[in-house]
Amino acid sequence: MTTSFTHPALIMIVGALILPFVRGPLRKPYLFLVPLLAMGAVISNSALSGEFGLYRFMDWQLIFGRVDRLSTVFALIMGLMAIIGTLYGLHVDNAKEHMAAWFYVAGSLGTIYCGDYLSLFFFWEMMAFASTFLIWFRRGERSLAAGYRYLIIHTIGGIILLAGIMLRYQAVGDIAFNLLDVAHPELYTWLIMIGFGLNAAIVPLHSWLPDAYSEGSFNGSVFMCAFTTKTAVYTLARGFAGFDILVLLGVVMALYGVIYAVMENDIRKLLAWSIVSQVGYMVAGVGIGTELAINGTAAHAVAHILYKGLLFMGTGSVLYMTGKTKFTELGGLYRKMPATMVLTIVGCLSISAAPFFAAYVSKPMIISAAFETHLNWAAWILMFAATGTFMYNGLKLPYFLFFGPNNCSDETWNKAADPTWNMQMAMTAGAALCILVGSAPTLLYSLLPYPVPYHPYGGYHLAETLQILGFGALAFFMLKRYLEPEDVICLDMDWLYRKAGRAFVWIARNPIQWFDTAWGEAYRVVGMGPLMVISRFWSWFDWHGIDGVVDGIARCVRAMGGRVRTLQSDQIQYTIYFSATFAAILLIAYALFQLS
Repeated sequence: MTTSFTHPALIMIVGALILPFVRGPLRKPYLFLVPLLAMGAVISNSALSGEFGLYRFMDWQLIFGRVDRLSTVFALIMGLMAIIGTLYGLHVDNAKEHMAAWFYVAGSLGTIYCGDYLSLFFFWEMMAFASTFLIWFRRGERSLAAGYRYLIIHTIGGIILLAGIMLRYQAVGDIAFNLLDVAHPELYTWLIMIGFGLNAAIVPLHSWLPDAYSEGSFNGSVFMCAFTTKTAVYTLARGFAGFDILVLLGVVMALYGVIYAVMENDIRKLLAWSIVSQVGYMVAGVGIGTELAINGTAAHAVAHILYKGLLFMGTGSVLYMTGKTKFTELGGLYRKMPATMVLTIVGCLSISAAPFFAAYVSKPMIISAAFETHLNWAAWILMFAATGTFMYNGLKLPYFLFFGPNNCSDETWNKAADPTWNMQMAMTAGAALCILVGSAPTLLYSLLPYPVPYHPYGGYHLAETLQILGFGALAFFMLKRYLEPEDVICLDMDWLYRKAGRAFVWIARNPIQWFDTAWGEAYRVVGMGPLMVISRFWSWFDWHGIDGVVDGIARCVRAMGGRVRTLQSDQIQYTIYFSATFAAILLIAYALFQLS
C-alpha cells in the first residue's frame, strides 16, 4: 500500500516543465489532461491513510504524503479547482502563464500533503513565487508594482515563518508539522502563526490581497482566489486549532472585509475584500477548535473556493471582454452578457448563503459551533457580517454590474459580449457545483474530518437565513443611493503603509542624509587634512630621497656604460696594437738582458 501514493504536485510540476514543448493542436488537450491526472492522483490517495513519501535528509525526516481526512478534503477541492481554472484559461496562448498556475497549484498540494516544516516551507515559497507571475502576466499599468509588493510581503512572511520553524526546532528538536501547544504558546508559536496568518490575510496583514487579486490576469486571479488563503486556512487548522486569539481575529476579518467591500468601486477588488471577510469565518472556526468548528471551516473552504472561483470567473469575463473592472465604467450588461450574468448571480447567491446554494450548508456550521461553545458575541457578529455579505455581493455586485445605470462608453458597450466557450463551460461547472453542494450536502459532509452530524435544512435555520436575507435586501434598497459606486480610492491599512513609507523616505533624505553629509565633511576636514600632509611628505621624500638615490645609481651605471661603449668603438683596435707592440718591446729587452 505504501507504494500506491502518487503525489499530485509532482504531476503538476512535471506537466509544467513539459508544457513548452507541446505545441499546435496538442496544446489544449494536454492542458486539460495534466490537471485531470493530478485530480486522479488525489482521488486515488483519498483511499489511503497514514504517512507516505518518507525521505531522510541529513538528520531530518521529510514526509511528503500525510494522508488523512483533513488533507484529503482540501486536496480534493484544490485538484478540482485546478481543472476548472485551467479550463477557464484554456484559450490563453501563453505557456508561461499556465506553467506559473500549475507550479502554484503544486505548491498548494505539496503544502497540504506535507508532514514536516521543511517540505512545508519549500512548497510554501513555491506558491508565493509562482503566483507572483499571475499578477505580472496581466501587464497592466499597476500590475508590475502590485506584483512586486505581493512578492515582498510574502517574502517577509516566509522569513517570519522560517524564524518560527528554526526556533521550534531548537526548542523541541524535530520538524514534524502537527498541532502546536496553543494553550502554552511560545515565541515560535506566534511567529509560525503570523507566517500562516499573513497568507490567510488576517487583519492587519491583509492589504496585499485586494491590491494583488484585483491586478492579476483575468484567469490568474481565478487561481489566486482559491489557493493561497485556503492553503493558509488548512495550515492553521492543522497547527492552531483551538487558539483563542484566532476567534477575535476571524471576527474582525469578517466585519472588516464587509465594510470595505461595500465601499469598493472595482468589481474584482470588491471580491478580494470579500475573501478577507469569508476567510474570517474560517479563521474564527479554527480558533473555536471544536470538531463541528473544524468541519465548518473545511466545508466553508470548499464552498468558498467554488463560489469565489465562479465570481472571479464572471468578473474576469467582464474584464476579458470589455477591458473594464469599475462599476463607474460598466452597468446594464445583462443585455450584452446574459450567460455571464446568470452564472455570476449563482455565485452571488452562493456566497450570500441563500438556501440551496453552497455557503448555506457551510457558514452556519461555524456560527453554530460558536453558539455551542458559548461564544455568543462571536456568533452574533458573524451573523451580522452575513447580512453585509448579502448586501455587497448578493445585491450590489449584480445590480450595478448588470442591471444598474449604464456607464459604459460606446467602445466598452460594443465590445461587451459573453466570453469564449471554454470560459462559459468553466463557469457552468462552477455554478453547477455550487448548486449541488448547497442542495445535496451529504457528499461534502461525508468528506469532512470528523463524523459530526449537522442538518442545515431545519426549520429554525431556514427561517433564520431568510430573515437575514430579507433584512439585507431591505437595508440595501433603503441605502442604495449611499451605496452607489464612486471612482475614489478607498485606503485602509494602506494609509499606514504609505505614511510609513513617506516617513522612511523623509528619514532617509533628512537625518540619515544629514549625518552622512556631516560625516563626510568631518572626514574631509579631520581625516583628509592630515592624510594629505602625510601624503605630501612622502611625495617629497620619494622625489628627493628615494628617487635621488635611485637616479644617482642610474647616472653611475650610465657613465660606466658610456666608458664601456668607448672601449667598444673603433679606437680599441689602436689600443690593442700599441699594447701588443709595447709588450713585444718589453719581451725583447728582457731576452737581451738575459743573454748578456
